[in-house]
Amino acid sequence: MSIDQSSNKKNRFTIIKDDSNDGHGGYGVGSISLENMSSVIVSPTENRAYLDMDAMHARSEVERRVKYMQDRSEVPNPTLYWIVWVTVERGEKGPYYAGVTGCELLVDKPNKRAYKSMAEHVTNMEKSLKGKIIVDHMDEHSKKLLGEFLSSFKEDFWENSTDELKQALV
Repeated sequence: MSIDQSSNKKNRFTIIKDDSNDGHGGYGVGSISLENMSSVIVSPTENRAYLDMDAMHARSEVERRVKYMQDRSEVPNPTLYWIVWVTVERGEKGPYYAGVTGCELLVDKPNKRAYKSMAEHVTNMEKSLKGKIIVDHMDEHSKKLLGEFLSSFKEDFWENSTDELKQALV
């Protein structure tokens, strides 16, 4: 298994920011903030998991230079990836993984085609922000890679996380 943790700024989990409105209720109230969310790519084929913040805008390395198809059958020889939306919160003991939701991504680089359900990605991003753990549809190997990746950070995020998350990724 390979765990990529370069010191590159884009390869770090986003930590909680202050309230941008400072309680004044002005412009931006009611908008969703993605400041606490990070995107992890899990590749069971490559046996690795890594941060790729460009996935937040559908511009991750595996998503570049492909055309999205409406139907998964239009992606002839797909490689499976998971984009996992990870939301970090701060609790009494410190930062922890509050929401973790995985979404399927099928990519056929040689044919420059890909498939993902945008509705699923948007829904799971929202559920991650709300502190949900949704990984039961992921294959066991991918869940193990994700669990090893999340537990590998020097911060105590993993230790401070819920037992529900730990059990889901064992």
